[in-house]
Amino acid sequence: MSLEHQLIERSDNRCELCNNTATLSIYTVPPDVQQTADNAVYVCNICLDQIEKREQMNSEHWKVLSQTMWSAYPAVQVAAWRMLSRLRHEGWAAENLDILYLDDESLEWARKTGDHEQEGTIQFHIDSNGTRLHEGDTVVLVKTLDVKGSSLSAKLGTVVKNIRLVPDNPEQIEGKIEGQTIVILTRYLRKG
Repeated sequence: MSLEHQLIERSDNRCELCNNTATLSIYTVPPDVQQTADNAVYVCNICLDQIEKREQMNSEHWKVLSQTMWSAYPAVQVAAWRMLSRLRHEGWAAENLDILYLDDESLEWARKTGDHEQEGTIQFHIDSNGTRLHEGDTVVLVKTLDVKGSSLSAKLGTVVKNIRLVPDNPEQIEGKIEGQTIVILTRYLRKG
């Protein structure tokens, strides 16, 4: 039997974290990379996007963890513990986190990524108009910029294609202007 069929049977074809039945897929709980029934969870796209920090946490969506965290499967318990940890500033999440028991091995697994130390809010790259930027977007400069360490002056209205987001700084992107890769502050851009 394939892994997906095992997870479908185990989960009754529902998201193991929120019980949703729409658009389900296999999520391997990090740091493991090889998928097995012991380290995988069957989740919906809403959960997956928030787990992988592609979307902002919606605490209302996760309130069902007070029921699903009691799963018999360690991978589900670890995923629930991590999400509750991200939401620990919410009273209901802190209470559930206090009563959720993980054996020593599962608790060690849950802490391995350090994800539990981070807050639930995610900072996205936002342009001058408040629009979210993504890898590969095209942007336009809203201000003439002098490039430090260069004689290059990037003029107002310059189009920058195929941007790269600076991972550790949501206020910066990288882009090429006149063949030179430069770092540009997002407040000087608008999505093109």
